[in-house]
Amino acid sequence: MDSYAEKKKRFRQRCLKRLKQASRQGTYAKDRRVVEKLSALIAAEHAKSVMLYVPLATEVNIFPLIRHLRQRGVTVYVPFMEGKSFRLVKYRYPLRIKQFGIKEPKFSNQYRKKQIDIAVIPIVGMDITRRRVGFGKGMYDRFFEKETKNIKKRVFVARELCMSKEIVTDRYDVKADLVIVP
Repeated sequence: MDSYAEKKKRFRQRCLKRLKQASRQGTYAKDRRVVEKLSALIAAEHAKSVMLYVPLATEVNIFPLIRHLRQRGVTVYVPFMEGKSFRLVKYRYPLRIKQFGIKEPKFSNQYRKKQIDIAVIPIVGMDITRRRVGFGKGMYDRFFEKETKNIKKRVFVARELCMSKEIVTDRYDVKADLVIVP
């Protein structure tokens, strides 16, 4: 009998393969649909502070959303890696490539000091409990374990939904309030 860890690992590998295939064509249209839905949600929620991410190649390109939100005066925070987790810093230029090929702003003392209205979280997949399967480093899980009380709404995004009909996650994996896919 497989353990959750083994099931999760195999599920993650299948999802990554699907995401890589989904990222070969039609990404502009897929990403645009997700960004439009996110923008509408953020406006409807009257969000003033939003946690986003700096996208990798297989993740929804949210750079147009970042620009749009900043122009509207919404405070945008992104992860700044520290050890096995991260903290949120204000999105600002220049971005530089760090560990795992992830771009992030330079170190900043302008970190989040208040509530986050909406956290947008990239996923590799999820299971029937609406818990996240990511790249397997556990950074989002460790961050949300400490910060869950300071985040009003968690939104998962992906170019394609990869969902397991059985439970492959652990109780500490981040759980979504909403999922947005093209």
